[in-house]
Order: sequence, then structure tokens, then C-alpha cells
Amino acid sequence: MAAASPAHLAIGVITAAAVIFIPATVSSAAGAEPKPTEAQLRKELKGLNQKVDKLIERYNLKRVELAKAKQAAEVAEKRLATAEEALTAARGRVSELANLRYQNGGMALPTWVVPPDGASAALLEQLTAEQTAVVQGVVDARDEKKNAADEAAALARDISADTAEVAEQRDEAEDVIDDIQKKLKDLIPFSTGRRSDGSWAPQLPSGADNITGRTRLMREQLRKNFRLPFSVGCFRSGGGGEHPLGRACDFMMSTGGSLPSAVNNALGDSIAAWTIENRNKLGVKYVIWKQRINHGSGWSPMSNRGSVTENHFDHVHISMQ
Repeated sequence: MAAASPAHLAIGVITAAAVIFIPATVSSAAGAEPKPTEAQLRKELKGLNQKVDKLIERYNLKRVELAKAKQAAEVAEKRLATAEEALTAARGRVSELANLRYQNGGMALPTWVVPPDGASAALLEQLTAEQTAVVQGVVDARDEKKNAADEAAALARDISADTAEVAEQRDEAEDVIDDIQKKLKDLIPFSTGRRSDGSWAPQLPSGADNITGRTRLMREQLRKNFRLPFSVGCFRSGGGGEHPLGRACDFMMSTGGSLPSAVNNALGDSIAAWTIENRNKLGVKYVIWKQRINHGSGWSPMSNRGSVTENHFDHVHISMQ
């Protein structure tokens, strides 16, 4: 294909994003480009994801075309077998008639069409027409089989080449996407209040949403990195835990206490994993999801609290330091 691969299209972004620390004297001399902004990287990531989707769609359409071609070849093969059986039966019939004609001392007709002894011209014409139709049907079936087989073989060759090409382009695009995602992780800001010993200084809630600055930063980062399907609940009065302190949020994956869909269940897994991965930057205390709790050293089971919501099957709970 003549079109440039997604990796080549993104090389400018990746080259620029790879520049992390360059002394000022070198930067001014070489005229280095500034590091891409988060918005630029996210735009590039969106474009590359769209390119990958188109590559996969094109590959899948080719697979469908090949399956149809193979099916047509199988149908042609069956029709050819039926026609050859009919031809064999017809040849057996004219062979018997030829023998009868020969035994009666009659003149032989063409080798593949011999009428019975004393046949009228009309009968001869009918038999000839029948045999011609049979032979023509076999010829047509053989042509159809050959055309279908040739088409399937050509498509098989094409899809083999296309599969390799699409897979290569897809791998290149996904490599670039992985690279951009790593750089996006570098753009996740550090929460304030981290002491030199690694502990976190307490924060007072603020703003109309009545949550701490660390909680607000965590919530906004999740909104940036995930397409949240439902509401996010943070502050609520009473009930204990971190919610009344403005230090916790619930990210809903379903409504009304129902279990999430398969898609939203996987989304909850991703949100929980991302939060744990970035817990030291954000100041996360623990994550609860699907009746399990994680303080940063792995998941631990929790006791049954009696409902989908209380057991955190319909929302990811994140508590902050």
C-alpha cells in the first residue's frame, strides 16, 4: 500500500515527546521543539486509535469476502459432482442403446448419441438434445467450479498478503499508542501535601463540592483518562469513612443497585487498576471494587455486606490520604 503507516504519521509527536530534559544551552543551540502538551498527545492518541479501528475493519471485511468465495467454490463443486453423475448415467444409457443397435446390424451413430433400433427422427432429435443439454450442463458446472476456485485462490493469496500488511500496520500503530500512553502517565500531576518521609499531610475540604484538593485532582484525572458512564459521588454527610471528610469518591458503573454490563464491568477493572498504579502520585489511600480492597499491595477479600451496592459491585470506591 502507498499510504503511510500510523507510526510514520505520528513520528513527529513521538520524537518531540521523547525530549524530557535538555540543558538550556543545547536547547537554544539546536532549536529543540517544546514538549507536546497533554491536549496534543490526547488528540494524537485519538487519531491513532481511529486508524487502528479502520485497519481492523478492513481486515475483517477481507475475511468475510474470502469466506463467501470459499462457500461459492463448495457449491460449484457439488453442482459439478451432480452433473458428472448425470453424465455418467446418460453415457451408460447410450452405451446400452449402441449395443442394441450393433446387435441388430444397424449403422452406428455418433459415439455419444446412439438411438434405439428403429428410432424415429423425432426421437433421435430429442435424444440428441437431451445429451447435448447434459454435456453442456457439465461444461457449465466445470467452468463455474474453476471460476469459483480461481476466485477463492486469488482471495486467499490477497488476504494472506493483506493480513500480514494489516497486522504490521496495526502493530506499528499500537506501539505508538503505547508510547503516547506512557507519556500521558508522565503528565499525571503529583498531588500536594506529600511529606519527605512519604506520608501525606491532612487537607481541609474546600469548594462547592466539599472535597479536598487531592480528591478533586484524582476525580478530574479519572474524568480525563476514562469515559465515565454514570455519576461520580464524593462528599456525603454521615455514614463514616472518608466521604464525610471529603476524601473519597464513588465512580458508578451501573444504576439502581444493579450489576454492571460486561463493558462497564471491564471499565471498572481498568479504573481500579489505573488508580492503584498511580496511587503514589495522587495520594490514594485504598480502592474498593467487587467486594475487595486494595491498599497498594494487592487485593484482599471483604465480608459480605448484603447488597450489590454495599459490596461495591456497582461502583469503584476510591479513598484518599
